[in-house]
Amino acid sequence: MTGAATLDDPGPTVRPAPAGDLVFSAWSALSPYGAGREAYRAGLAAGANAQAPLDPSHHPGPYQQAALVREFSPAGALGKKGTRTMDRLTALAVAAYGQLLQECGPDVVEHPERLALVLGTGHGSVQSIMDFTRDSLTGERPYLVDPARFPNTVMNRMAGQSAIWHGIKGPNTTVAGGWLTGLLALGYAARLHRGGHCDRVLCGAAEEYSTQRAWLEWHAAAEAERPPLGEGAVVWLLEPAASASAAGRTPLARLLGTRFRAYHRPAAAADALTTCVRAVLDDAGVDAASVRVVAPLGAEGEEDAVLRALPEGADPRLIRCRPLLGDASAAATAFQTGAVLALAEEGGLPPGATALVTGIDRDGTVGCALLGG
Repeated sequence: MTGAATLDDPGPTVRPAPAGDLVFSAWSALSPYGAGREAYRAGLAAGANAQAPLDPSHHPGPYQQAALVREFSPAGALGKKGTRTMDRLTALAVAAYGQLLQECGPDVVEHPERLALVLGTGHGSVQSIMDFTRDSLTGERPYLVDPARFPNTVMNRMAGQSAIWHGIKGPNTTVAGGWLTGLLALGYAARLHRGGHCDRVLCGAAEEYSTQRAWLEWHAAAEAERPPLGEGAVVWLLEPAASASAAGRTPLARLLGTRFRAYHRPAAAADALTTCVRAVLDDAGVDAASVRVVAPLGAEGEEDAVLRALPEGADPRLIRCRPLLGDASAAATAFQTGAVLALAEEGGLPPGATALVTGIDRDGTVGCALLGG
């Protein structure tokens, strides 16, 4: 993560090395539209609002609506074996990576020690953490808890279980960073590969809906900033273009770079994002006029901040996920990235064109990723 010399003065920034020839060669999603990238792509193309009323008997809490992955359960998605104590968030991650690997074929895990896995999460499973803590307080004795459920309280449970489940033995990393988690995971994955730690990276982010998370989000936001919550997982395979071609996978988009920046006051967030966008374009040696697509998180002033970094009169296509999928928290920017990949898969990101995935987090950071056709 790059930062300023002071919170108010942009100062000099450290420029990372280019991302190289990493490409997105495959992706998958578990979304409120259903399982798989086809369901996600169709839902977005139709502009379908995935938010629906919640049954208060099953989902008590402050929200009346949410965008849930319907009819999903660990046992239903992965089978009964090994899922008795698996929580929803872990199952979403394991199932999403499973879909991706099934689509890619066996060559991806042919050398499991050279395959990395990076997963973005919010806090891990808030429900599991709070349920386990409550049991230790309300039980006859503090230690009378179900020890099999303790692993669910650890933040890296999802990434570790995904690797174990699918036989992946390379670097295993959990990244947490609020709404920007998907972008931060993407940047970390590129650094892993650039450092020679792996040949390919399975990367993405996941988030679950729970009553406990609902209350945390409710109290974290102002009354006017409480969109319905969403959940799901989006994952993708990053590898060199030559590796994708050798395996018969058609690259969907090229990762040209990621950039992040901190801001001190909310009023400075938009300017920080403008600086970020200009920096990632400059680092990649890309003309700002090539930006044809922007997938913004949806924070106030975000779209104007991006347009200020582009030539006057620029009119990129905007893909807005949050109005359809709700606030997916840690998975938000992963859903945005998936939306760009869905468009690229349909030929909407031709050679020479680029796309931006952007976000302003309420906790003081901004970020963006640049994808090329």
